[in-house]
Amino acid sequence: MDHKIVTQAVQNALETVQKRNAALEARFADKLKVNYQLNRQLVSFQANKNKPAYRWFRYKESFSEALVQHLLDVLDLESGRVLDPFAGVGTALFAASERGLDATGIELLPVGCEVMEVRQQAQNGDVAALRQVLERWRRERPWKQMQSAKPFAHLHITRQAFPEETQPELEKYLAALELETESAARLLRFAAMCVLEDISYTRKDGQYLRWDHRSGRRQGNKPFHKGRIASFDEAITHKLDEIYADLQPSRLLPGFFDNLGQQGSIEILRGSCLDLLPPLETASFDGLITSPPYANRYDYTRTYALELAFLGVGEEEIRALRQAMVSCTVENRAKTGLASSFSPEVLARASAAFTNQQALQTILNYLEWQKETKTLNNAGIPRMVSNYFYELALVIFECARVLKPGAAFVMVNDNVRYGGATIPVDLILSDFAEQAGFSVEVIWVLPTGKGNSSQQMGAHGREELRKCIYIWRRRND
Repeated sequence: MDHKIVTQAVQNALETVQKRNAALEARFADKLKVNYQLNRQLVSFQANKNKPAYRWFRYKESFSEALVQHLLDVLDLESGRVLDPFAGVGTALFAASERGLDATGIELLPVGCEVMEVRQQAQNGDVAALRQVLERWRRERPWKQMQSAKPFAHLHITRQAFPEETQPELEKYLAALELETESAARLLRFAAMCVLEDISYTRKDGQYLRWDHRSGRRQGNKPFHKGRIASFDEAITHKLDEIYADLQPSRLLPGFFDNLGQQGSIEILRGSCLDLLPPLETASFDGLITSPPYANRYDYTRTYALELAFLGVGEEEIRALRQAMVSCTVENRAKTGLASSFSPEVLARASAAFTNQQALQTILNYLEWQKETKTLNNAGIPRMVSNYFYELALVIFECARVLKPGAAFVMVNDNVRYGGATIPVDLILSDFAEQAGFSVEVIWVLPTGKGNSSQQMGAHGREELRKCIYIWRRRND
């Protein structure tokens, strides 16, 4: 096909996408409001870096405890039960619990489940006994006296992750855990999981693990240098100190002591919300705060591969986890079994909302056309975007069922851009929400958006993408 004809056809198709997006934005124009109280630190892990217990594990995809507290203030939610169907490391759950709210979280990634369960165990267990164990390990460093070692079960992607002198120290530490009680050993093992990135040649970079050139693994044309890599002894001692300092009721539960309230219960459900939402009782939750995976090609099974290997997750289970996640990577295929998971009513209504969303379907047609003409940088993008919105439509309709009338649904999410086409995730999902039985109260826009990738800028110019927090309210009908 003639290059000029293809270029003009792409431009024409892109203009059609832009017109559809503009019409959708006009429809929600009175709901889009810049909120100057919000910033990127608040809607990311950054604000948790010095928060007791929240700081133990660096989960970069998390929002902050301060954001959850702000949202609970805005919603004026003082009692009841809160749901997070994409719980991550449980920020929404623990922040809500501090306010006396009961909280239920659903999480698929074993890393997030481990963080939540260990923190819950530490919070509700014999704190004095755990502090004694931590104090002994900080003082005596029993792994230094170990003659045996427990091998680190690497995945293919994690081989060569540690400096030569580091892995033996880590493996002696793991062997020393076998001398402790189950509860103490789990907390100490968790401490080691928290420092894996610090002691490795790797750095989490969204779509993949970035490898320091000293590992011997080649990645890209420009060698990456991570900087100074902490020794195992240095990193684990610092982490044990941190957990020891935080493992006090007055630091773990500041809201309980400040407000003289009652700590709310926390329920953690392991698995995909696509499987675990349908069995939940209708109209059983008073509010929902969540942040799903973004449609940005981030692969959590790769970025958290070291931690998954540490937890004993094997190669086949990694592939199963990747497929079970809400479709946010180009490797995701359409999920089988959705028809048997959801009720016929939810399935039919969510499918209709997806099929009839004109801006979305125009974008999908544009991406498919780009795929066919080989002008898209990855052929899996159209499938990923399509599956992402279909699956989130199902989640939104199911959440409408489990929320009580008048309950708020709060979602943190980012817009994305592929092939030059901006995808207004905020507006498309808000349209789904209206059809599911929600009223759109507001779509808060962060004062500073995010830029698109260098590839996108080179081909299509720079365009700032909205970062938003949506507040929907379950209607009484």
